[in-house]
Amino acid sequence: MPWPIYLALKQLFPSGKRISLFFVMSVCGVMLGVMLLVIVESVMGGFGETYRKKIVDTSGHLQIKTNGVMYDADTVLNLLSRQPEIKGAAPFAGGVVMLQNGSHPAFPFVRGIDINLESTVISIDKFLVVGKIDDLDDDSVFLSSSLATSINARMGSTVDVYTPIMLEKLKSDEVLLPRELNVTGIYQTGWNDFDSNTMIVTLRLMQDLYNLSDAVHGISIRLHDGVDEFKFAETISLDLPEDYRAVTWMEMYQDFLWVLQLEKNLMFFLLIFIVLVAAFVIAIAQLLTVIRKTREIGLLSAIGARPIHLMACFCFQGFFIGVCGTILGIISAMTALHFRNGIIDWFAGITGSREALEKFYQFSELPVHYSMTDFLVISISALVLSTLAGLVPAWRASRLNPADALRNE
Repeated sequence: MPWPIYLALKQLFPSGKRISLFFVMSVCGVMLGVMLLVIVESVMGGFGETYRKKIVDTSGHLQIKTNGVMYDADTVLNLLSRQPEIKGAAPFAGGVVMLQNGSHPAFPFVRGIDINLESTVISIDKFLVVGKIDDLDDDSVFLSSSLATSINARMGSTVDVYTPIMLEKLKSDEVLLPRELNVTGIYQTGWNDFDSNTMIVTLRLMQDLYNLSDAVHGISIRLHDGVDEFKFAETISLDLPEDYRAVTWMEMYQDFLWVLQLEKNLMFFLLIFIVLVAAFVIAIAQLLTVIRKTREIGLLSAIGARPIHLMACFCFQGFFIGVCGTILGIISAMTALHFRNGIIDWFAGITGSREALEKFYQFSELPVHYSMTDFLVISISALVLSTLAGLVPAWRASRLNPADALRNE
């Protein structure tokens, strides 16, 4: 073993003592920083993965869109049916309407679906809290859970639907009465953006409400497992008619996903300061060691120790503390995340916030996603900061004049 490393270990584990207080406190500082970083990054990654899965579950992997409406959806569907990568494709139409139940109005986004094809792309059945997909017809509607609550609607209620076409008719002195629809289903996807203010009707009804004739606004596509949706989007776009384009789920929700990634990066940036504080503690403790052991350092220099050896001694101390703190931090984080749901249940029980967590954050269990990239970035950051913490005292020790150091009292 090189003597600078041996000397570094002897300072961390002095003879006659099981372990030094400086070593324990330094390792604990790094451990806490790494533990918090792993927990927060894993939880933020869990939310990101959950939302990505919800997007695919409610929108499909791809959508074929155009600047206006599609009058040749059947031709495009025939083209898509010949692609082996596609599991299912279904046309859709969407828009905003006014919905009223008694004296309770709302302005939801309405999505018209082809009942026979939609199940190949989006499994609506698994989201239905009440009702069945077979209950949806041209005189009925499925409401999202939050929308139904906001207008006080329930199974069997009759709601009135007002469309923008009514305003166009009024300009021609025509009066178009609202469409009465029966609520035959209530669904909840677990994604607030979709559950808060949406409704589902048949494609024929949506075309009637928006006077679309046989046109649609787009085609949703679900791919087989393992297919790269981004490469497939580029390939299929070449075969589509002019002005048609394939849009991936990531492009459709790029602003939302960008905000999620920004939040995760900001949390990492803020929490890395905990490791930085631990690094300052290591640096201060080692500086005190340099001051306290000035004569010993001078003696080492006098018998031939080079400045690089002295610097290696103190830098290795910081590196060793970083390794121990990082390992213990990751183990502590994994343990805390393993029992995360029990901790959340305990906290929610004390504060009475369980309903708020489920209502506003849509989770009864805290999602977690482990990323090797996150572990590597956190570990490398902790090791680099801990090692750099030894540079200042190492530089101070290497600058000592042997003669002056030996005369030091």
